Amino acid sequence: MDALSSTFVFPLSHTKPLPSPITTTKTSLSPPPRLPLFTVSSIINEISTSKNYKPSTYPSKPTSKQSTPLAPQPARPVKRSLPAIIFKTFDDIINNFIDPPLRPSVDPRYVLSDNYAPVDELPPTECEVIYGSLPSCLDGAYIRNGPNPQFLPRGPYQLFDGDGMLHSIKISQGRAILCSRYVRTYKYVGERDAGSPVIPSLFSGFNGLTASAGRVAVTAARVLAGQFNFVNGIGVANNSLALFGGSLYALCEHDLPYSVKVARDGDVVTLGRHDFDGKLFMSMTAHPKIDSVTGEAFALRYDAMPPFLTFFRFNSDGTKQADVPIFSMTRPSFLHDSAISKKYAIFADTQIGVNPVDMILGGGFPLRSDLTKVPRLGVIPRYAKDE
Repeated sequence: MDALSSTFVFPLSHTKPLPSPITTTKTSLSPPPRLPLFTVSSIINEISTSKNYKPSTYPSKPTSKQSTPLAPQPARPVKRSLPAIIFKTFDDIINNFIDPPLRPSVDPRYVLSDNYAPVDELPPTECEVIYGSLPSCLDGAYIRNGPNPQFLPRGPYQLFDGDGMLHSIKISQGRAILCSRYVRTYKYVGERDAGSPVIPSLFSGFNGLTASAGRVAVTAARVLAGQFNFVNGIGVANNSLALFGGSLYALCEHDLPYSVKVARDGDVVTLGRHDFDGKLFMSMTAHPKIDSVTGEAFALRYDAMPPFLTFFRFNSDGTKQADVPIFSMTRPSFLHDSAISKKYAIFADTQIGVNPVDMILGGGFPLRSDLTKVPRLGVIPRYAKDE
């Protein structure tokens, strides 16, 4: 499961020996007898629990060692419209009586406990160097992506549905700046302004026919009332990061990429949802393959409707090339990843399938294993114009 992905963005390489080691956590002022050559640890302990959470609602899983939750900050007041109040009431009825999170695997009190507990944003904050010094030749950033819901989920919850948050450490001129920011997706901004969750969980929100019908009805009413528009995307940009075409993108499997950057002051900025001049349709994989020699990026899109697989690439300048639909894929499959060689692209058609109908009628996770299916490998030239 890759609910977490990270990227190094270092324009300069080490051109001279590194100076003495450093650490940025306050464990002890006296240095240990031996340290690794270069150590940077972040100041995550300074991040408080998200302002929208009450720690008392998140009991830790039974362990021998219980951690003390941090005090929450006061929530930002939001003035809700009458339609928003009505929609929230129907949501509460569905989540409390029709489809409550009965199983621990989808109960946010357990899914979002311990190491997965939500955290707040952190503005650019300098890490104190306790021992040694940062090498002056090091100039760049390490940035990490992962799910971090901004609001307490009211119904069944799966980690894949958490809003994308970027954690960055920018090292430059002997200083280290830590910053944590949400990706400003359409979903995040809309729900922030509404003061509560609006878009239902794709991975756990359609659990059986009754719950699905109720959530689809509320969602349709929200669309008709203008509360959100599917055309603007419902993705969370929480899955991975990719650097190609001179830009850095936060990605998830069911939306377009969001362009982001680390500013000079260490802040993490969302530049916007990117469709590559209208050439990228709806979504793309969160794991494009970048050729380090040519600078090209190779990607795919898989769907629940034909064509079930589409292959495409980006030039080194970020220009998207034409789609190559793969019609020999005759049923939907979870093509989470792929590979490239100097001449070919390789896809794995595994026994993990995507079946939304089974999820809605039978309940459960949308990805299902089909042991009767024969796994296949698809091989296509990197520059093919058709399959």
